[in-house]
Order: sequence, then structure tokens, then C-alpha cells
Amino acid sequence: MRATTIRAENRHLDWLLAHDRHAPEQWITRCLSLGEYIIAEQEGEPIGFLRFSWFWGTIPFMDLIMVLPDRRRSGIGTALFWHWEATMRAAGATLLMTSSQGDESEPQAWHRRNGFREAGSIAFGHLQPVPELFLTKEL
Repeated sequence: MRATTIRAENRHLDWLLAHDRHAPEQWITRCLSLGEYIIAEQEGEPIGFLRFSWFWGTIPFMDLIMVLPDRRRSGIGTALFWHWEATMRAAGATLLMTSSQGDESEPQAWHRRNGFREAGSIAFGHLQPVPELFLTKEL
């Protein structure tokens, strides 16, 4: 069964609160109200999301992609990404940005397969022991 990707709606709030474990509730509700979530659904049920924000208020930054464990490796994350890329392109974006921890080779490989290139890294000291690797994609 194919997944569909849509802009998240208020009806997705409870699901996002339960599944976006990397952000506090006020950030989740903020992103939802600003249209900064894309949801993947199968048979009307959420199975994954992409959350984004705006670096410097102008560059679309993919914060996180999450797909339910039993639905991974089936193209859902890529479908979420393509939906987001098309939406950002239509909004006039010319560059996309994302990041991952420097020791996360699998996510980095996925980003590279989707056209991202390494742009540099930064260390956050005691807040994150592994440097964060930033990646960009020209549109």
C-alpha cells in the first residue's frame, strides 16, 4: 500500500506529540501552526513525518525525518523529502539545508543519495559530544 504525503493538520497534533520525541510541546504546536510538518499516511493513519524550520529565517532547514520502525526502508522518508523539496522549490527556495551528528553514517548516506553535499561541521562542547555535520542541496 502506498503512502501519501500531506501538510500536517491540527488533527495530527496528538500523534506528533506522541512521536516527535526531539521537540517540546510548544515547539511542536508552533511548527504545526506554521505548516512546518509534512505527514506520511497510509489508509488515513500517520506513519511518519518531516519537520523543518528556517535557518536565518530564509533557508529551509530539515530538522528531522521520522518513520515508524515497521515502515522504514520502504521509501516513505524519501517521499516525505521529495514533498518537502517540491514545496520549498515552489516557495522560491534555492538552497536546502540539514544536519546529522558526525558519527551517523547511515543518515549521511541517505542525505547524499538525495543530493546533499557536506558544508562543514561545528562542535557544541558538552551539549553534544560529537560534532554536527551540516549538509546543503542546491535547487
